[in-house]
Amino acid sequence: MRLRHPPRRRPTPPVHGPKASGDTGVRRPSPARPRHTRGGLPVTDAEQSVTRWEPPGLFVHPALFYRTSEEYLRGVGGFVDTALAAGDPVLIAVPGPRLDLLRDHLGPLDADRLSLADMTEFGRNPGRILAGLRDFADRSPDRPARIVGEPLWARRSPAEVVEATRHEALINAAFAGRDATILCPYDVSELPPAVCADARRTHPVLWEDDRRWSSPHYAGAAVNAECDALPLVPPPPDAHALTFVDGDLGEVRHRADTWAHEAGLDTARRGDFVLAVAEAAANSLAHGGGRGTLTLWDEGASCLAEIRDRGRLADPLAGRRRPTLDSAVGGRGLWMMHQLCDLVETRAAPEGLTVRLHMNHG
Repeated sequence: MRLRHPPRRRPTPPVHGPKASGDTGVRRPSPARPRHTRGGLPVTDAEQSVTRWEPPGLFVHPALFYRTSEEYLRGVGGFVDTALAAGDPVLIAVPGPRLDLLRDHLGPLDADRLSLADMTEFGRNPGRILAGLRDFADRSPDRPARIVGEPLWARRSPAEVVEATRHEALINAAFAGRDATILCPYDVSELPPAVCADARRTHPVLWEDDRRWSSPHYAGAAVNAECDALPLVPPPPDAHALTFVDGDLGEVRHRADTWAHEAGLDTARRGDFVLAVAEAAANSLAHGGGRGTLTLWDEGASCLAEIRDRGRLADPLAGRRRPTLDSAVGGRGLWMMHQLCDLVETRAAPEGLTVRLHMNHG
C-alpha cells in the first residue's frame, strides 16, 4: 500500500490517521488471491510459501505485528531477554503503557545495559527519533545495538503518521552496514490497515509470533519520495504571510516573535519557535535562492510556521542525524528545528523545499 496524493476535491491529504478516521490508504490489486492473513493483512499463496528468511546483513530492521499484550511480550520481551543474555546494550523506546508492561516483564533493571524511553516524549516529533537511536548505538561501538522502537500508535495525528512513516523508511539507510537490530512493533488491533501495509514497505523483514519472513513489498527509499509527494493541508485564508530576501532576517525574527506573542505562546516556547523560524529562514537565504515565504497561523492546539523556498534537500537524512563540525550548515539548521519543535513536516519537490514547523501551546 502506497502513500498517495488525495483526490483533488479534498484539501486534506489522505494519510493514515487514528483508527477513528478509518483506513485512508490506497487499495492495490494483489498478484494472487489472498486466502489467509498475516499482520492483519491479506497473504497471497506466494507469501505463504516463504518459510525461512535470510537476514539482510549486519543491520536488521523487522516489523513485529501483534494484537495482544501476550503477543507483545512474546515478541518484544523475548527479543530483549535474548539481547540482555548475550550482553548486548538494549534501548526500548515505546509508548508509555507498553513501557510499563515491559518493566513488569523484565523486573529489576540493569541500567548499564538497558535504557528505557517513553516514545510519546522521545519521539513526539518523529524527526528526532533517528538521532536518538544513533546516539544510543554510538555509545557502545564494540557491541551490537539492540533497539525496540515503536514510532506509530493509534493516537498519532495524520501529519505525524506521514513523518513517522518517513522515519521508518530512512532508518534503513541511516544504519546500513552497522551491527544493529531495530525491532518495530505494530499493533494491528489498533492501527489502520494502511499503516500496517506501509510497515511492510518500510521494513525488509516481518515478524509475527514465531514466524519470520522477508517482506515482498519492501520499497526502501521510494517511501520517502512518496511522503514528499503528499501535499500539505493549505494554510487558512487569514494566515499571516511575509516574503523575505537577503537582509530581512531581523524582520523575520521580529514578525515571528510579535505574532507568536499575540498567539499566546509562553516565553520559553515562543523563544524556541522564533529560533526555529529564524533557522529555516536563514536556510532559505543561504540555500533556497536568496528569498523565501513565511506563513504563520494558529490551529488552536499549536502555532504553525511554514517556510517555502526554491532550495533542494539533497540528503533526506539532513536534520535527522546529530551534526558534527563537518556537517553542512543546512543540516545543522534542520537538526535544530527538529530539536526545538513538536513536529517538523518537510516536502522536497523539484520546484523547491517546504518546511512546516509546529509548536504546541503549553
